[in-house]
Amino acid sequence: MTYLALLIAYSLAQLALGVWVSRRVKTSSDFFVAGRKLGPGLIFSTTLAANIGAGSTVGATGLGYRDGLAAIWWVLSAGIGSLGLAFWIGPAIRRVAAKHDLKTVGDYLEFRYGVVVRSVIAGLLWVGCVFILAGQLIAIAWILNVIVGIPKGVGCVMGGLMITIYFTAGGLLTSAYVNVVQLTVKLVGFAIALPFALSAVGGWHTVRALQPTADYWNPWSSGASGLVYLAMLGPAFVVAPGLLQKVYGARDDRAVRIGVGLNAFALLWMSNVTLGMDYWSLAAPRFVQGFG
Repeated sequence: MTYLALLIAYSLAQLALGVWVSRRVKTSSDFFVAGRKLGPGLIFSTTLAANIGAGSTVGATGLGYRDGLAAIWWVLSAGIGSLGLAFWIGPAIRRVAAKHDLKTVGDYLEFRYGVVVRSVIAGLLWVGCVFILAGQLIAIAWILNVIVGIPKGVGCVMGGLMITIYFTAGGLLTSAYVNVVQLTVKLVGFAIALPFALSAVGGWHTVRALQPTADYWNPWSSGASGLVYLAMLGPAFVVAPGLLQKVYGARDDRAVRIGVGLNAFALLWMSNVTLGMDYWSLAAPRFVQGFG
């Protein structure tokens, strides 16, 4: 019940913050692009919070457990792609959006390429977003099921309701401020958990001595992981609609370069602690058993 109480309190705090911020949302521009007033700090926190979700934490940990150091390219590719967004695509598309009052990526596609291209891309993104949303809701459901025993169907509904409420309350502006809280919780949580995980397996020297496969410590290729992720994932972090929407909300090019740039460097730094994710993945079973 303690875990459930903490989750409820955390969720209610996010909802309360979303409702409070929503009082500043007066126009459609406030809702879709935060009035184009987001500074470097909010751009940094909202992009980094989006980029270190379940995929780059739980997902990358799983890849590290399976393939070893080559899993570094999952997050490293995100950092490299984010550099392209920060110093090339982001400032340019922000200027066009601000000049012509474009509020969504769809608006930009229609402005540059016509309604047919917008419709086709919208259809493709709709299909992709359904799968992404389903994955996120399933992840929420698994967490609630494992921690407090809530049925997975109920967990999906609860997660969906919470996301819908805080985002519809204030759009991008609400999302940006809620992301500050989420990012803080994520970083503090991992910083606390990692030393315990390392201690659970006997220290770094014990983990480093492990050699599950011949190429486990090869950073270039191992199993399905490796440099191939750069081609698969790098471009996604340059043109992803969710990230471009955040760029639309920046107050100027400087905010984009600094905010998204710091996000990129944070991801590059995170890729250098993939070894930490590897020993976390090896330690996780024993770590969890210790609380069983």
